[in-house]
Amino acid sequence: MTTQDRTRRVDSLGRVVLPADLRHALGIREGDVLDVAVNDGQLVLSRHEPKCVFCGTRDDLRERSGRHACGACVSALDAAQ
Repeated sequence: MTTQDRTRRVDSLGRVVLPADLRHALGIREGDVLDVAVNDGQLVLSRHEPKCVFCGTRDDLRERSGRHACGACVSALDAAQ
């Protein structure tokens, strides 16, 4: 994939359209979830990867009520009750 300078206008709802060739090259499809962050003054979009809401690990995740927690944090919470 080659990098090109591109400009996009932000609409009244704060949306920006990602060019189709970039979406295809990166495997981004309609309905995908992206994380939005700021890093050194740069807006960064990345594919969302679930992580533990308590410690941030991405290993041994379990979903409860739409949120993810790792096995170690679930065990610690269960032991505290």
